[in-house]
Amino acid sequence: QVQLVESGGGLVQPGGSLRLSCAASGIIFSIATMDWYRQCPGKQRELVATIAGGGATNYVDSVKGRFTISRDNAKSTMYLQMNNLRPEDTAVYYCHLRWGDYWGQGTQVTVSS
Repeated sequence: QVQLVESGGGLVQPGGSLRLSCAASGIIFSIATMDWYRQCPGKQRELVATIAGGGATNYVDSVKGRFTISRDNAKSTMYLQMNNLRPEDTAVYYCHLRWGDYWGQGTQVTVSS
């Protein structure tokens, strides 16, 4: 069956960096379009970044220039490198597979001094 497992969240100071990982199984990862979403308390889940099977990427305006989405098809893993983090980036971050609408369990990112 399809499984998505996120890791890499944590507590970081403003201006710091984190790298999230999403390990996928049960799919042909190399052709899958994948997303990172985030959800802040009391708010709707927000699409942060997308990477297509061919490697094309897209970002929400608020993270452009700070976040980088990437993938390692040999490891069936997607990444989100987050730099220059801000308090407003605090959220639970979710990995999403568009084919079949599968979600990971989420990983908490907290940006605070």
